[in-house]
Amino acid sequence: MNGDPNAASKPPSHPPDARDLEDAGPVFAHLDEADRAALASYLEELEFEPGADVLREDGSDRAVFFVLAGRARITRRGMQIGGVARGAHFGELALVANRPRAASVTATTALRVAVLSLDRFLELAQNEPALALRLVQSLFTDVAEKLVEMTDSVGALLRDRSLPRRAGVDVTLLGERRTVRTGTRLDAIVPHVVDGQLVVAALVDRKAVSLCTPIASDCTVDPLTLEHWEGHRVFRRTQALVLLEAAHRLGLEVSLGHSVGFAQRVSLMKPPAQALDALAARLEREMQQVVREDRTLLEEWWSVDEARSHFEQAGWVDLAQLLEIWREPAVPLVSFGSVYALRLGPVLARSEHLGVGLRVLADNDGLLMVYADPPRPDDGDETLRSVPPKVSSSQLLGAERASLQTHATTKDQDLWLDALGITSVGTFNRACIRGDVSQLIRVSEGFQEKRLSRIADEILRRGRSARVICIAGPSSSGKTTFINRLQVQLQVNGIQPIGLSLDDYYVDRHLTPRDEGGDYDYETVNALRADLLQAHLTALVDGQRVKTARYDFQTGISDPSGGPELSLSEDSVLLLEGIHGLNPNLLGNLPGDSVYRVFVCPLTQLPFDRLSRVHVSDVRLLRRIVRDRHTRGATAAMNIARWSKVRDGERKYIFPYQHHADVVFDSSLIYEPSVLKVFAERYLLEVSQSDPAYTTAFRLLALLDRFVSIYPDHVPPTSILREFIGARGFER
Repeated sequence: MNGDPNAASKPPSHPPDARDLEDAGPVFAHLDEADRAALASYLEELEFEPGADVLREDGSDRAVFFVLAGRARITRRGMQIGGVARGAHFGELALVANRPRAASVTATTALRVAVLSLDRFLELAQNEPALALRLVQSLFTDVAEKLVEMTDSVGALLRDRSLPRRAGVDVTLLGERRTVRTGTRLDAIVPHVVDGQLVVAALVDRKAVSLCTPIASDCTVDPLTLEHWEGHRVFRRTQALVLLEAAHRLGLEVSLGHSVGFAQRVSLMKPPAQALDALAARLEREMQQVVREDRTLLEEWWSVDEARSHFEQAGWVDLAQLLEIWREPAVPLVSFGSVYALRLGPVLARSEHLGVGLRVLADNDGLLMVYADPPRPDDGDETLRSVPPKVSSSQLLGAERASLQTHATTKDQDLWLDALGITSVGTFNRACIRGDVSQLIRVSEGFQEKRLSRIADEILRRGRSARVICIAGPSSSGKTTFINRLQVQLQVNGIQPIGLSLDDYYVDRHLTPRDEGGDYDYETVNALRADLLQAHLTALVDGQRVKTARYDFQTGISDPSGGPELSLSEDSVLLLEGIHGLNPNLLGNLPGDSVYRVFVCPLTQLPFDRLSRVHVSDVRLLRRIVRDRHTRGATAAMNIARWSKVRDGERKYIFPYQHHADVVFDSSLIYEPSVLKVFAERYLLEVSQSDPAYTTAFRLLALLDRFVSIYPDHVPPTSILREFIGARGFER
């Protein structure tokens, strides 16, 4: 087809059977049998697999395509503008008018087409001019009829609107106001790079959307880069979607699992036919191929019934069940070609912007997708260059250990969830509607209590060797309630717990290191009097009595002996709580077997589909918003504004040491988003659209909207969730 560089690889071809043309649409119906037989010799029949490109936008080839069997979608600039099925034709305007194509065509099912190229059409016109003329007349008779139908439909649509659409809209971008044509895509006006950062999406009136979104009304537009933590979500969501597309090409059924630091687990739906190392390498190469192809993002709205039918046939049962209670009339989906997934946030408009620094590793009984570093613009240029992932071998080893820990921890929870038939947000909602709420709460709480009991039993088994129990975890993990409940379990085992907080070992405020913004950095380990702590712990383990330290948060003064006097007897252990508890450098020369480290963090949350699941960091933020509103008078906007710094501290000082933990306690409760929704929904609605926090508040509201509400009546007073919603069973 004249060597179109933008066309897909041309599949093997052969002339069509003239009998196939008889029922192949109105164009051939206008021709008699002799004409069809003569025309068949000038045509070539091509077959395409689902997801294959038939034509690409702005290609140089000139041909008309007649659909003999199957279906395809037509897209323009990444937006679906129509579809074709048996009897339809496309490409005739490019053939006759000799103009570049204005759309792309992609097979959605197995597709057979008969193609008349420009060269063969010219041969037909020279050899059989009368037949060529009849073909052109037949083509444009059909086109004219469709134009009349379209004109009538548009007229009816306009009559349904009391106010017609404006031709142009006013957009304020980076402080500059301009008028653009209605329907202009954001990537046509938003800069590719801002302040040396790749623009991954846009904020339209503070709502995050993909750059392929058309502008339909007056608005303020701000670029969203990786400077904002919501930008990282966009980048990682894109990488996951590319992985699903690549896996589909290899005939693999996979789903994205839990995040592990700078990587994400990938579960195999079926046992692999080859070694995991080889499979990881194949998938990595195919992901890089999808990136090199520079696939255009497709964002489409499907009817609920259409989407449910599609995902049931595709085997995405979890998403099909979620759609059973979908309240909107349409479902937003995204794709880079063949695999469609639920759109729960923006995605990069082009796969090329991921760069080629993608890695997939074998991991336990599945795979691990390492998060890529985004490409960077060259100096003084907006041309992007790919950057290999900045991952050292020690980091990879730590990630693999952390992955094994979280996998072992979440596997037990997955077993009881499977037994209850709870495998996704969709199945959870259905169970709530059936009236199984109280049972879900009891089993979820019972599972946590069993895990707590096992930790206490392990400490007992270690006898006198385990003298210091370090408990660490990120913000809003439920550490306070965990410690209270662990104390009870230890006492049941005849062990007397004695508490000590790292917060009492801060240096004087004027000696506290400052962060990049000039504020006191209380998260760094250098903000602690580590030497004093080590001396006190060593003395306690040696059986001495110690006057511990105390830090006055009002005055910012540290008193090295202002705390309670403590000693450890044969039947007691020290519970040391603080974010640096997993850092082996904190405890100095204490014997390794005298320290038992516990990492407390919510780990397990349900998936929406094979691409997206509830982020545990979102659950922790919702916990914090509800708790701080109840107990500290802090608004949702205030908490969202602080969240970036909180997360930075966790990434620096907690998660890198996670693999040093002796045990991981999953503090998540599978039902908690439904309970948090009752409180958090109103607090998030209070965030003004003019507030920078609105972007995250709006996304969290959309997240909560996917859950059935559960009122907290059945939540027990000793639940970790009570630490955040109130009515705790433990006295402070």
